[in-house]
Amino acid sequence: MGGDGGGATFHGGRHSFSDSTFGSGDIHHHTPPAPAPSERAGVRGARGADGPVADAVVVTAIASEYAAVAAHLSGPFEERDENGTLYRIGTLHGSRRRRRVALVQVGPGNVDAGVSLERARTAFSPEVILFVGVAGGVKDVRLGDVVVADAIYDYETGKENGEGFLSGARTAAPSHAAVQRAMDVVFRQEWTERILTAPAPEPPRAFVKPVAAGNKVVASRDALTAERLRLHCRDAVAVEMEGYGFLRSAYLASGTHSLVVRGISDLLSGKTGDADDFWQPVAAAHAAAFACEFLDLFGSEA
Repeated sequence: MGGDGGGATFHGGRHSFSDSTFGSGDIHHHTPPAPAPSERAGVRGARGADGPVADAVVVTAIASEYAAVAAHLSGPFEERDENGTLYRIGTLHGSRRRRRVALVQVGPGNVDAGVSLERARTAFSPEVILFVGVAGGVKDVRLGDVVVADAIYDYETGKENGEGFLSGARTAAPSHAAVQRAMDVVFRQEWTERILTAPAPEPPRAFVKPVAAGNKVVASRDALTAERLRLHCRDAVAVEMEGYGFLRSAYLASGTHSLVVRGISDLLSGKTGDADDFWQPVAAAHAAAFACEFLDLFGSEA
């Protein structure tokens, strides 16, 4: 990989939206229905000693990402409260398998993402946990594309002195098996058949490439943090806010496959409010479609 491009966490896209903004135009909006009283009681579906079970968990940060994944799930729906974290459990019907998937929204940030992985692993002992959402494009991607992270850089770690910033960027990676299957999903090019929104102006592409993660919002290509990304994360094609904490927690926990899937909702240049309102739900829908195809294919039964 490699290259000279760079970028930053963008002002716009996921990082500055109202979480209830789902776009306009021909986008097919989806608000997941509230479970019926019997479903809230958890009386339907597979159950373990502590409540309903799931063999896959999908973690999201904000409402539009949550809704994009929820649109692919069908009943019977159940809920599970794990130390205050609420999971909505539904069925993903694929062409190769039927999965019970627990879906959760945890809010933005690396810390919450890391905690969410460990909590999901403890609650369900799932085969795989995904983080699915949107990101800003740094280079070599266009709006609506999907990037699956084969590595995520914590670009903010380092030391600052009178001579400048000395990067100590750390790297977290998903499980090898998950990356292998993600590359296969890219190769098959069947994931776009699952997209539930109106066609994008250009057909989306998918990549398995590095991503950068941090907590800063940078609104200009000339910003200091953007320059640091160009210097220290040269092969990162997207930037977001949760992936490093999520994968770092997976590494520390071990025993569960993990993957981060991102749709590109904005770029560093050429952004407007209307464009952001349109592309955020589109990018989330594309990421959700890829993630569901991955879940259909991943595992020993595929």
